[in-house]
Amino acid sequence: MIFVEEAIRLVERYYDLVDQNDIPGLVSLFTTDVVYERPGYPPLRGIGELERFYRQDRVIESGTHSLRGVVTNKELIAVHGDFEGRLKNGKDVCVRFADFFQVAQDGLFRRRDTYFFSPQV
Repeated sequence: MIFVEEAIRLVERYYDLVDQNDIPGLVSLFTTDVVYERPGYPPLRGIGELERFYRQDRVIESGTHSLRGVVTNKELIAVHGDFEGRLKNGKDVCVRFADFFQVAQDGLFRRRDTYFFSPQV
């Protein structure tokens, strides 16, 4: 079990690694049997699919995450914030997001669910 402060540092580290495009570093924060669900993609299952997503499938070329808030009960970490960056097709984007991370006993992420604030219905 991790403490609240450790959970906050863990998600802050994750977003720093994503923004730096440090794929080996960011996947090292996840369990080998991770499940990641994100709108527009089938569920990613396992560290291999997660790594492939970041190396090949992710439509984002570069950008920066700014966190507005982090709430945790030690096993579940909820994050909301803003992402500003550029897609691989050259389009600039600015979007609000929410992420939910489940933390395993070893302190690694075992699940992540992402949501975006965009009109759908």
